[in-house]
Amino acid sequence: MEKIRLFFTRAPGAAAAVLLSAALALGAVTQYYIDCREVRGDVLRLHVIAASDSEADQAVKLLVRDAVLAEGADLFDGSVTADEAQQRLAPFLDRLEKAADRVLRENGLPYAATAQLVNEYFDVRSYEGVTLPAGRYRALKIVLGEGKGKNWWCVMFPPLCLPAATAEEDAYAVFGGDGAKVVQGEPEYEIRFKIVELVEKAIERIRERRAERID
Repeated sequence: MEKIRLFFTRAPGAAAAVLLSAALALGAVTQYYIDCREVRGDVLRLHVIAASDSEADQAVKLLVRDAVLAEGADLFDGSVTADEAQQRLAPFLDRLEKAADRVLRENGLPYAATAQLVNEYFDVRSYEGVTLPAGRYRALKIVLGEGKGKNWWCVMFPPLCLPAATAEEDAYAVFGGDGAKVVQGEPEYEIRFKIVELVEKAIERIRERRAERID
């Protein structure tokens, strides 16, 4: 403590510079955290979970993905938001589920699919030039059979994984300049991405412990 006191007494200019740098860094991280939270609110993800990791189950997972994306493509246009996209999807869950089941039957698989809209935690993930920060997202979740295999995900809204989607254009249109910088995964943001991931993981652990106590 004495060394710290002497540092601030003898070098007030240096101390002020350190404090200013720390304040600027904290401010930048805080703003970035806010930008990440806004990005999460603007996204509706598609999450397809395979029945198992067998070759057949993993292959049909991708066929189901294609069928669900094709079935849902006409539900979105440039005028909708993530909230509106979720509202449009809700009445069509049965339709999407049937599209997935049709693929499973055509490929001779004995299990069925379930489709639901959820709010779940995701780690940092990248898809087609878009990187999404860790945290909770709304998602259309398609579970095949027992859902014990590796999963596949993409951004259903904005429609970055739909045919003819242009990730860069849609990112700027939906997320704005700051949000687009987040999802484009520019190198200078990588440290802040990690900080956001650590914070969100800590929040998720707290949420899980609270849920366990309630149960």
